[in-house]
Amino acid sequence: MARTQGSRSDVTGPRVEAAALKLFARDGYAAVSMRQIAAEVGVQAGALYSYTPDKQSLLFAMMKGHMEDLLEALAKLDSSGPPPARLERFVRFHIGFHAARPEAVFVSYMEIRNLTAENFPVIEALRRRYETALEQILRAGRDSGDFAMPDTKLAAMALIAMLTGVTTWFREGGRLSLAEVEEIYVAMVKKAVGAG
Repeated sequence: MARTQGSRSDVTGPRVEAAALKLFARDGYAAVSMRQIAAEVGVQAGALYSYTPDKQSLLFAMMKGHMEDLLEALAKLDSSGPPPARLERFVRFHIGFHAARPEAVFVSYMEIRNLTAENFPVIEALRRRYETALEQILRAGRDSGDFAMPDTKLAAMALIAMLTGVTTWFREGGRLSLAEVEEIYVAMVKKAVGAG
């Protein structure tokens, strides 16, 4: 089927991903059809296959892109200094990065169950890399005596879940600014890891 007149792959491709992200976040992956995505973009359903082979490929691409963007941004974060300073930077980074992308975060966490057996391990490995970055900070803090916790892996997963939860309720212009939320969460995280 011919491409809709006036559409361009460099423009329409990102619009397809944006439409799919919006619909997956609102209605859930299983409930969204390729026809709905096409209607949201304003192209014929058959034209979508110029941009993606199928709905699973679209989900995988957006989840992989989200995790790669997260890891790329994390790599730029200052990793020097004592563990408490590194932990504070990680907390602020995590909240700031995720608060700017609530739909992508929601889809990445809630729709991982809909990945195929082939795609799931790829996303899981990327997530593990991110979790490991926090766990290394926690382990360094435990080893230095700055933190007190029995299990750094469990603590890392619990903290990530707590920090990611900000995306479900935080709204710009609400009672607290993002900077205020970060301050409160830094204090809570320090207490959670037994920082003195």
